[in-house]
Amino acid sequence: MEAMLQALFDNLTEKEKNEAIENIIQHASPRHDFFLMMTLSVAMAAFGIILNSVIILIGSMLIAPILYPLISLALGVITYDEKLMGRSLLTLTKSTILSLIATTIIGFLFVSNKSGLTIPFYINAGSSSSLMYAIVAAIAGFAAAFATTKPYLNSTLPGVAISVALVPPLATIGVGLSLWNWIIVSNAILLFLVNIIGILFSAMIVFSLMRFSVKKRVTQEAVKQEEKIIAKETFQNTNS
Repeated sequence: MEAMLQALFDNLTEKEKNEAIENIIQHASPRHDFFLMMTLSVAMAAFGIILNSVIILIGSMLIAPILYPLISLALGVITYDEKLMGRSLLTLTKSTILSLIATTIIGFLFVSNKSGLTIPFYINAGSSSSLMYAIVAAIAGFAAAFATTKPYLNSTLPGVAISVALVPPLATIGVGLSLWNWIIVSNAILLFLVNIIGILFSAMIVFSLMRFSVKKRVTQEAVKQEEKIIAKETFQNTNS
């Protein structure tokens, strides 16, 4: 058993671990591009809900970058890097607020037949299903954290994003707010939080097994580098 765990989780070189950390932090940085992609993905999800289209919902999950700040937050907790945790929470909070604003506006503008709106079945699932959704989220978070550390598995991340379904409940909250339907809103919030907790918990386990806890200096350097890049981009945009 120990040999199998070592083969799975302790087979990365220090260079590969450092590159994985830099990649996670880069993709979770609070850039304008990140927030734009996040807003576009939940807008698509809102229209998928309004049009009752599973295909549109799947498409919205494929372009959503919301997994990365959650993975980054888990990494920050494991390395006990307060700055990384703060940045990850900032990215997650800001993207959530922008998403809710966008989807609430879409709900106000495009939901004409409020009584005929079809809410995704898993949003209306009872609280008894919460444990199973938490297990699914934990499995997806485990897969996401594992894949981000393995370059040859990065292609599986879109599938992970679909399986965890973070974007549809977030979009449903906004649409529910536009309808003043607090049952829809509360159910969607519960599912969203369950998914977040499941992802964070399992991602922390993966990073612990991979011994990322000793990589605080690497995370600090990666954060500093990202801050320099963002500051440079902001300066160039201001002066252009």
